[in-house]
Amino acid sequence: MSDSNTNMASAITNAKAAPAGKKAKAAPQAAKAAAPAPRVASQQARAVVTFATAARVCANEGVATRISRLYGLDEVDYHATREAHEEHLVKTADALTGSLNEKALEMHLQRIVDAYVRSAYGAGNFYDGKAAIARQLTSAIANEDRDEDRPGIDGTENKAQRACEFAAVVGLQSYALLAAAHGAIDAYAHVTGQDWKPYEGMQAPSQGVSRQAVAIRAAAFDKE
Repeated sequence: MSDSNTNMASAITNAKAAPAGKKAKAAPQAAKAAAPAPRVASQQARAVVTFATAARVCANEGVATRISRLYGLDEVDYHATREAHEEHLVKTADALTGSLNEKALEMHLQRIVDAYVRSAYGAGNFYDGKAAIARQLTSAIANEDRDEDRPGIDGTENKAQRACEFAAVVGLQSYALLAAAHGAIDAYAHVTGQDWKPYEGMQAPSQGVSRQAVAIRAAAFDKE
């Protein structure tokens, strides 16, 4: 039995055994003993996501072009999407100029751009996973050593087709969101005159020491 449950059971027993006049005091004590300890807000920083990180998992121009051609899907106009988001964020920043000072506006835009980049990164990761599944199923179809009597008897071909079509759709979506993130970064540079960088929160001291120790040990494997 946990300490909190033990305390509660003890308090309830005392309340039942005590005279009527003391029950009022025992009840609050039991409630206090049973109350959960307040949680301390986590100070751990989120993983840093850069535009380059997002671009590595999102579909690129070549992939997006092939997807549109092979699957008959509308092409993503990367440049138009990028410019539209840049113009939009610049306009919103201009609307806030009279209400926010320079530093506050910079921080506001920094958070907005971070959200755009993380959105593209999330979409890219999703696409990357679905593309891997599509490749795996397609590879199974191409395997001539399958035990099935005829191609597609196990439904693999249909599954592969659906997987490829879905991966194609989310691939173009990741490319479009990457363009939006690119435009947001351009807007940040236009308004602040600085290149956007993701915010890096302070790491806990123990984490910093641990990572440093790991890096030192890992360096032992480097070739001289």
